[in-house]
Amino acid sequence: GPRVRFGPSPTGFLHLGGLRTALYNYIFAKKHQGTFILRVEDTDQNRVVPGAAEGIEDMLDWAGIPPDESPGHGGPAGPYVQSLRLELYRRASTVLLDSGAAYRCFCTPQRLELLRREALRSQQTPRYDNRCRHLTPTEVAQKLSQGLDCVIRFRLEKGVEPFQDLVYGWNKHEVAEVEGDPVILKGDGFPTYHLANVVDDHYMGITHVLRGTEWLASTSKHLLLYKAFGWEPPQFGHLPLLLNKDGGKLSKRQGDIFLERFARDGFLPEALLDIVTNCGSGFTEKQMGRTLEELISQFEVGRITTHSALLDLEALPEFNRVHLTRHIENQGLRQRLVRELQGLVELVYGDQQVDPDVLENEYVERVLLLRKGHISLLKNLVSSDYSYLWVRPSVSRQQLQTISAEVDEIGKLVLGLMTRQAAALTVEELNKDLRSLQKQTRETKYSSMMQLLRLVLSGRQHGPSVAEMMVTLGAEEVCGRIHRALSS
Repeated sequence: GPRVRFGPSPTGFLHLGGLRTALYNYIFAKKHQGTFILRVEDTDQNRVVPGAAEGIEDMLDWAGIPPDESPGHGGPAGPYVQSLRLELYRRASTVLLDSGAAYRCFCTPQRLELLRREALRSQQTPRYDNRCRHLTPTEVAQKLSQGLDCVIRFRLEKGVEPFQDLVYGWNKHEVAEVEGDPVILKGDGFPTYHLANVVDDHYMGITHVLRGTEWLASTSKHLLLYKAFGWEPPQFGHLPLLLNKDGGKLSKRQGDIFLERFARDGFLPEALLDIVTNCGSGFTEKQMGRTLEELISQFEVGRITTHSALLDLEALPEFNRVHLTRHIENQGLRQRLVRELQGLVELVYGDQQVDPDVLENEYVERVLLLRKGHISLLKNLVSSDYSYLWVRPSVSRQQLQTISAEVDEIGKLVLGLMTRQAAALTVEELNKDLRSLQKQTRETKYSSMMQLLRLVLSGRQHGPSVAEMMVTLGAEEVCGRIHRALSS
C-alpha cells in the first residue's frame, strides 16, 4: 500500500492547518491500506521549541489519527527526526558534489546581504548570482585549506520536465530562470528543506506527498534533485490553503487555532475533523456530522479542488452539538461522557453541598439523554443555568410563603401530578398539566405558581422553564425537593 507522511516543524503547537494536512494524509493511507508516517522536520534549529514534537504527536493521538510510524511509535525507516539523520544528508550531498550536480559556495553572509539589498533597490526579487558555480577544483581546494566556511548549493538546470499534480494537474516552474542555486547543506551540517525532504522521502519509501500548496512552486526543484540522484520521485498532490471565512490567513496570533485550545475547551476531535474537511473538498458529501470512518469511505483524491478552503469557526459549536449528540446516543461513548461530566461537576460545584445521589451514574446518564441536542459542549451542563441539576436548593417555607400563601396546596397538587405522570414526562404535557393545576388553586396566579416552583426546584429566580427542569430532574427528584421544602 501507499506510504504517506506528515512533516511538521516542531516550532509550536499543532494548529488547524497542520491538522488538516495530517488528516488528508491519514485518510489517504487508510483508504488504500497504506502507512501514515509522522516525521519531525527540525533542521531549523534556531526555531525549535522544546517539547513541541511530542506535543504534536500527542495531539494527533487525541484527534484519533495516530501515525503508524513516528518518533514515539518507532518503525522500520527511522529515525523519524531529521536532526538525527545528519549523516544521511551529508552523504547525499557528497554524492551530488562528486557528480558535479552540487558545488561548494564560499560567499560570506555580508556578500549575500549586499546582493539582496541591491536587488531590492532595483525592485527585483533577490536571488543568488551563482558566482561560486564557476570555481575550479584548485580554487575550491585552496579555499578549503584556508579554512573558509562554505555551504553546498545545488546546480539548477534549465528545461524542467512538467509533472502531474494530483490536485493541480500538469505543472512546471522554470526554477533556474527565477531563482539562484539553492543551498542544500548549511555550514552547520544541517540540510535545508529541499534536500532533507527529498532524501527522507526516498529512504522512507514515500509514494505520495500530500502537502500544502505553498510548496507547489518548489516541486520542480525537488524533481531536479530526484533526477540528479537517479531516484524515482513520489507522486505529488498539493492541498489548497485553509483560510478564514473572510479569505484572510488563519492567524496564529489569535491563538485560537491551536488544537490544545480546542481540547481544553471541550470540543470533540470528531467535530474538528468534520469541520476542516467540510470547508475543503475531496469528499462525496458535505453533510455535518460525518465520522472518521465516513470520511475515509467518501474520500477521493481526485475530488480535491484548487479552491481555497474557507473555515467558519463560528460554526464549530454546531458541529460539536451534532457529534456530541451522536456520542450520547452511543452506549459505549456515553459511559465516557458520564465519567467526564461527573468530573466536571466535582470541579465546578465541589465546594458546594453536592449530594452524592446526583453523581450516581444513572442520574448523570439520564441528564445526558434528556439534554441531548440542547447542548453543544458537555461543559454547558455545569453552567449556572444548569446548577439546579447538581446542587439541591435549601429553600425555607417562609421564603415560599412570601410568594403564595397556598404553598401546601400547590405542593400537594404537583406531588399528585408527579405520581400520575412519572412514566411519561414531556415538556409539552407538563406545561398543559401545570396550567390546569393552577386553576385548582384559590388565588395563586400562574406566574406566582411558576416562581414558587422554580424556587423550590432550583433555589433561583431565573433559569430554564419549570417544565424543562421537572423533566430533566425526573419525578423522584422533583418530589424529594418539594417534600424537603414543605417540611423545612
